[in-house]
Amino acid sequence: MADCIFCRLIGDPDSKAVYRDDDVAVLNDVNPQAPVHFLVLPRRHIETIADLHDDHLLGRMFEVAHQIATERGVFDGGYRLIVNKGPNAGQSVYHVHLHVLGGRQMTWPPG
Repeated sequence: MADCIFCRLIGDPDSKAVYRDDDVAVLNDVNPQAPVHFLVLPRRHIETIADLHDDHLLGRMFEVAHQIATERGVFDGGYRLIVNKGPNAGQSVYHVHLHVLGGRQMTWPPG
């Protein structure tokens, strides 16, 4: 989708994507909320998690999240996975994305 910032970043070979495969891409969050904070996105434009009906793609997003969390040293200590759906949840870019946060103690409840 031409007006989607994530679609543009995913498609730009000069972007700062830290990982790409045929299904997903990984970007560092531009406003990190933890020492480790990156986003896992499907390469195909899907607006919200409610529109993601592909079990393989959802599984691939989680698999890559675990892989990058391991590479960044937060797998063993733990990390948080977040998907926001809609404005009340804080979704500001309508291209589904999985936030992965780690490297510090998380509080509960979030938000």
